[in-house]
Amino acid sequence: MAVNLHAFAASLPEAWRSRVLGQVGPARIKVLRMDALAYEEEIHDYNEALLVLDGVMALTVRGEPVNVRAGELYLVEAGTPHAVAQGSHGTLVIVDV
Repeated sequence: MAVNLHAFAASLPEAWRSRVLGQVGPARIKVLRMDALAYEEEIHDYNEALLVLDGVMALTVRGEPVNVRAGELYLVEAGTPHAVAQGSHGTLVIVDV
């Protein structure tokens, strides 16, 4: 099954609300649309892969700024505090369990 990820993200009713696209083993593949607003800090008990398809994601990881650009993947290890700062935009794919 082929999916246009950009069109899928554009069809979502709200920014920062992911939708599960599918699953591979225990890993969920989620897509969301980013906007310029910040997203509050999170800590997970699992690793999370953040793949920016287009745009940029302005992360704060353990209080340090990290910009993840189109075509880049950032792996957030379990137990790591991370948040999204203002100014992010584009399409994001999340892989988690």
